[in-house]
Amino acid sequence: MSSSLATVAYIGATILFILSLGGLSNQSTALRGNLYGMVGMTIAVLATVFGPQVTAAGLPWIIGAMLIGGAIGLYAARTVQMTQMPELVALMHSMVGLAAILVGVATFIDPEASKGFEGAAKSIHEMEIYVGIFIGAVTFAGSVVAFGKLSGRIGGNPMLLPGRHWMNLAGLLVVIWFGREFMNAHSIADGMTPLIIMTVVALLFGVHMVMAIGGADMPVVVSMLNSYSGWAAAATGFMLSNDLLIVVGALVGSSGAILSYIMCNAMNRSFISVIAGGFGTTSAKPTAAAGGAQPVGEVTPVTALETAELLREAKSVIIVPGYGMAVAQAQHTVYEITKHLREKGVNVRFGIHPVAGRMPGHMNVLLAEAKVPYDIVFEMDELNDDFPSTDVTMVIGANDIVNPSAQDDPGSPIAGMPVLEVWKSKTSIVMKRSMASGYAGVDNPLFYKENNRMLFGDAKKMLDEVLTALRA
Repeated sequence: MSSSLATVAYIGATILFILSLGGLSNQSTALRGNLYGMVGMTIAVLATVFGPQVTAAGLPWIIGAMLIGGAIGLYAARTVQMTQMPELVALMHSMVGLAAILVGVATFIDPEASKGFEGAAKSIHEMEIYVGIFIGAVTFAGSVVAFGKLSGRIGGNPMLLPGRHWMNLAGLLVVIWFGREFMNAHSIADGMTPLIIMTVVALLFGVHMVMAIGGADMPVVVSMLNSYSGWAAAATGFMLSNDLLIVVGALVGSSGAILSYIMCNAMNRSFISVIAGGFGTTSAKPTAAAGGAQPVGEVTPVTALETAELLREAKSVIIVPGYGMAVAQAQHTVYEITKHLREKGVNVRFGIHPVAGRMPGHMNVLLAEAKVPYDIVFEMDELNDDFPSTDVTMVIGANDIVNPSAQDDPGSPIAGMPVLEVWKSKTSIVMKRSMASGYAGVDNPLFYKENNRMLFGDAKKMLDEVLTALRA
């Protein structure tokens, strides 16, 4: 393939990637967006493999690597459960970071890769390598830790070391200092030492950064790492002089940054405060909000049969899914209940909080898998005004995103965080295994309100009982 034809293919792939991002911004066009992305990536890979930069001798190695990687990806796609999607996404981000590290090192030690660079051009090329490896190392290490937290292999409690911010500052100064040493190196051997030291510091920085972030901020972390992986890909594009990688990396990096901003707004937190860490634990013991009083009152338990009766008599129902629904894999039963109620003329809608679950769009993905119609799934801002006129609101495995302390208690750690105002409905039913607090470690006054009912037990088991009672 000629250079001009490869350039045309890259332009076509870039357009398809932009259309893909546009399609993924809406549930009804997400499938089309995915197809655009798949076609664009196919064109990009073929244009690169058969382009002028790949020799005939290297082609078998590339094809072999593609077959192995494709087989692993196909296996993962077929075997990974939808509840495991957040950790899979984090693991994929780590692969991008690792690729940036390996490409950077290979580019630096390959004399052919630096041929033709002199003066300022050589300095810029070396800076691209150094920065690309740094971003890649932070992305790789941070994503591996995020994978561990999301999969439960690492606890969700934030690891807050004494003087951690000074440690981060010291690490940054070390990276800058050895960057200067790297730029002044007269040979590959001289440059390897500062490069290795910087890589180790960057890996430690990535681990420390994500370890200091609590479980409540994990949706922000996933979108943040998504952005990092995009910038790592863009850095790789600069190192390889590949325009498509630069453009695609910039698209992913910028869209991930925008998503992180949206996630932070949804939690009423700044991006800096998320990076600083410390918000959210996996404490199983309810605690009073800082500076606030312990919620008073008694909870009112309810049975599956009583829940079915409340739903049967309702004319308007809103369902608020959370991570508990994902863990119990109850989304298909939720769809069957929804289908049954809608056939009886009940107005059923779903309210989705931007940070529900463990990654952006987690609940939307689960509901789409269960074939819940897109037109009855709404964002928080679209439904909050409708709760006062709603007969029954069902909260399935959610906690912090429906906590009235965010509005009523200025001393609460989640004060100011936008929440779904489910307590304003005529009756709210919260499905939980126990009275344990959510990831923010804050007790929920919703449980003690007079119009609230608690349906304790595994969400899948209890919803199956509700469905059976409805059909009886």
